[in-house]
Amino acid sequence: MAFDVTIQPSGHTFEVEDDETILEAGIRQGFAFPYGCRNGACGSCKGRVLQGEVDHGPTKPPGITEAELADGMALFCQAVAVDDLEIEVREIGAARDIVVKTLPCRVAALNRLADDVMELRLQLPASERLQFLAGQYLDILLKGGDRRSYSLANAPHDDDQLVLHVRNLPGGRFSTMVFEELKPKGLLRIEGPLGSFFVDEDSPRPRLFIGGGTGFGPLKGMLDHLAAEGLDRPHHLFWGARAADGIYAPEWLQKMAAEHAEHFRFTPVLSDHPTATAADFPAISGWPHDAVLAEYPDLSGFDVYMAGPPAMIHAAREAFLAVGLPTDQLYYDSFEPAVPAE
Repeated sequence: MAFDVTIQPSGHTFEVEDDETILEAGIRQGFAFPYGCRNGACGSCKGRVLQGEVDHGPTKPPGITEAELADGMALFCQAVAVDDLEIEVREIGAARDIVVKTLPCRVAALNRLADDVMELRLQLPASERLQFLAGQYLDILLKGGDRRSYSLANAPHDDDQLVLHVRNLPGGRFSTMVFEELKPKGLLRIEGPLGSFFVDEDSPRPRLFIGGGTGFGPLKGMLDHLAAEGLDRPHHLFWGARAADGIYAPEWLQKMAAEHAEHFRFTPVLSDHPTATAADFPAISGWPHDAVLAEYPDLSGFDVYMAGPPAMIHAAREAFLAVGLPTDQLYYDSFEPAVPAE
């Protein structure tokens, strides 16, 4: 049985089957909502149910609180319709013309960026091209139905190869393969582009970027895209790592700072082993969100883009909203752990 869903404030409508989530139905019919992990953990797809009823299943997803559920909020990546719905959620028009594809690819190169970070370059067949927005991610499709999500670290105009930054996680199925088994010319299958983490280019506000670890990857893709378009306002990148060697793109950072000195700043933030500099930039000791608030105590006039581990995203989100950052000026991609296929 199908139910009708009306999106507010746009008034757009689509149908959702009783065996699919609201997010799945919207994407299938060309309506792009914010989303990230798709497993109920990150909370990116949260919206409000104005009329009707949804079901999140037998257990509450971790990305939403009981208070939010009581207030009419829902996680659309997990919620299914019980009857016709009217929902309030931000639509993302830029993604509606992007086609999600499943494609074979070859490993073009493996470049060690740090002891625990590998740049994985993928080459698509000559007859194929993956159109994407800077900041989106793709899934590596593994045997047995498992998939691993990685953000694209290159910009759409530089798409001869697809570039991923892979951190070596102890026991990680795919990261172990990348660091120990995968060779150039090896074959993989991907699905993408996915996600709603990309730049609102219609906004006139200055932008802050906060990355933790390999969360730098999608931010690099965004900044490369914006630089190609011509930076016309302040852009400040904060990159958090444990120690200076975790800031693994010194040449790129120095080039950006030299070529866009008027509109680009970079601040490394080191948590465990603070040093005077990282990649030749003065470093701050502590946590990225604290460094941001020390420099920008009033965030109401900024657009903020964050990517990295869930703990960093959660702490920064709570801190930034508490000082008045509007929710519609905060964009984030939380690198939630992979959920094995059942």
